[in-house]
Amino acid sequence: MSISCDMLVFGGTGDLTLHKLLPALYHLHRDGRLHADVRILALARKKLDRDGYLALAERHCRAQVARADFSHDVWQAFAERLDYFAMDATQRGEFVRLAHHIGQAEGRVRVYYLATAPDLFEPIAAHLESAGLAGAEARIVLEKPIGHSLDSALAINAAIGTVFAEPRIYRIDHYLGKETVQNLMALRFANALFEPIWRAGHIDHVQITVAETLGVENRGGYYDRAGAMRDMLQNHLLQLLCLVAMEAPVRFDAEAVRNEKVKVLEALKPITGMDVMDKTVRGQYGAGQIGGHDVPAYYFENAIDNDSDTETFVAVQAEIDNWRWAGVPFYLRTGKRMARKRSEIVITFKPVPHLLFKKGETNRLVIRLQPEESISLQLMAKAPGKGMQLEQVELDLNLASAFSSTRRWDAYERLLLDVIEGDSTLFMRRDEVEAAWRWVDPILRGWHGYYRKPRPYPAGHDGPEQAHQFIERQGRKWWH
Repeated sequence: MSISCDMLVFGGTGDLTLHKLLPALYHLHRDGRLHADVRILALARKKLDRDGYLALAERHCRAQVARADFSHDVWQAFAERLDYFAMDATQRGEFVRLAHHIGQAEGRVRVYYLATAPDLFEPIAAHLESAGLAGAEARIVLEKPIGHSLDSALAINAAIGTVFAEPRIYRIDHYLGKETVQNLMALRFANALFEPIWRAGHIDHVQITVAETLGVENRGGYYDRAGAMRDMLQNHLLQLLCLVAMEAPVRFDAEAVRNEKVKVLEALKPITGMDVMDKTVRGQYGAGQIGGHDVPAYYFENAIDNDSDTETFVAVQAEIDNWRWAGVPFYLRTGKRMARKRSEIVITFKPVPHLLFKKGETNRLVIRLQPEESISLQLMAKAPGKGMQLEQVELDLNLASAFSSTRRWDAYERLLLDVIEGDSTLFMRRDEVEAAWRWVDPILRGWHGYYRKPRPYPAGHDGPEQAHQFIERQGRKWWH
């Protein structure tokens, strides 16, 4: 059972709140995970009264929650926790009104969730302090991206840090709340089978792919300034890389886990100047077909400049300069309007030292994060019949079927509960964010100088042809 608290969500009428946060809180309420005294206050500019907001929230929750999981009676009880306050978060005086509305709360935990654009992080934190709302029990949750460069991330972290102590700042990356991502740590550190071979001597390379079939949707204005590198690779993919490559922490707690992740980021070899031509591929989708439907080119999407050179696809060859991983390439790839939606980590082991049989494939460990969550180990086995005909077979752990009696938690359910309970293990620390930007910034500068025009690829394909050539030059292929 969690503790009592007030959760105030800035951006309360936005997609993130309506599509993710409120459904997650509904599930936590339904499953008895929220203390009876947890109160939720949504904040936004839209002029709505409480009844109007509850109707909006119910409509979206019904659309997002599985029909079997949604109950009118449960919703009515959940709605008792929920309130709405119309305000302009850019105006300092509005926070005086907010303080009056929510009253004093000595010793009570207050969570401020900033489901807003990053340029509002600093003013909201400052206004909370000026209104006396940032006391010792207050916590703040920041959605990615934390800035658009190292300098901007440093500025945001410094500004937030003057109001909230580091242990009270929760930088959220929802990928870290996914069940399979956490199973990656269990797989590595709870099974003696893998530890001896989880290193350069046995692993040929690692691929991390996060592919989407969607375009920019209603995020065109933001996305055209960010691109795939800032939107996905700098946070989601680098976090997955850290979990694959980190050393075992001395204990499973927030500081020990995050210490090891920072070491990985600091060990990444820089990619600078003209190296971006050999170590990276950036692309932008053109018109094509997905699922039998025509989709427009990126530059015809809503709120996109017709001459935009923003990348919607990026592939990077990363290298970790330490004893465990020296010489092992990590291929990171993400893109929009790809052939199919999938997030997966593929660890390819080195081949046997002597090929005894005519047919042989390398062993692979495939960790699928979405759309289904599973872990499979690909091995070679003899096919039935005469002779030694080998076929590749899979040892599968389907997490949905293995734990079929337990409902799969959404990532935001776990992360929201962690914030309420004060557990920051699955959140990014300040130095993590800054270390990631230190590696990404030189790539962005290299693109600006040497690689401004992204390579085209048709929607419905797995990125530009150059991305395949990029890995095939090293005698490898992207895993399908």
